Amino acid sequence: MQKLLFLFTKTLLLAFSLCGQNNSTANRQGHCQNPAFDREVAQWLRFSVPAIDVDSLRNVMPGTFILDAREPKEYAVSHIEGAVNCGFDHVDFQMLDTLAKDQPILVYCSIGFRSEKIARKLRKKGFKNVSNLYGSIFEWVNRGYPVVDSAGQPTPKIHTYNKSWGQWVDNPDFERVY
Repeated sequence: MQKLLFLFTKTLLLAFSLCGQNNSTANRQGHCQNPAFDREVAQWLRFSVPAIDVDSLRNVMPGTFILDAREPKEYAVSHIEGAVNCGFDHVDFQMLDTLAKDQPILVYCSIGFRSEKIARKLRKKGFKNVSNLYGSIFEWVNRGYPVVDSAGQPTPKIHTYNKSWGQWVDNPDFERVY
């Protein structure tokens, strides 16, 4: 019964998210290596802000303000080096007060869902050059890119939110934490 309720809820959420969804290919650059994960990510995103590929981020990192939209406990386990944590539930946008409105900002989370919401809020606040990391930190580690812990040291750990979402981290070099 619980499994049936979960499937019904997920189907309902998907149906609601597809209503008004803007799957503009103009706002999507890249893909996830695992086709099943790629489909999962695409289902959760509305592509209301440009989504860039993790390989593209590697090319534009210098000069890009990287914002981690996961909760502090997730960020503490590991994050992309140089990223600043803003959280999701209680975002303090004052940390961005010193940034120019045209500063390149990239937002990421676990798969891109929470970060897309934060990126939309930043655009509403007048930031013009905001993008979302497609596949986010899960795809980042799946491609073997490094993450650091709260002390700034390289770590093989990745916070996967919970066991269910952890299935999408398929790089055996990373240890799932939740």
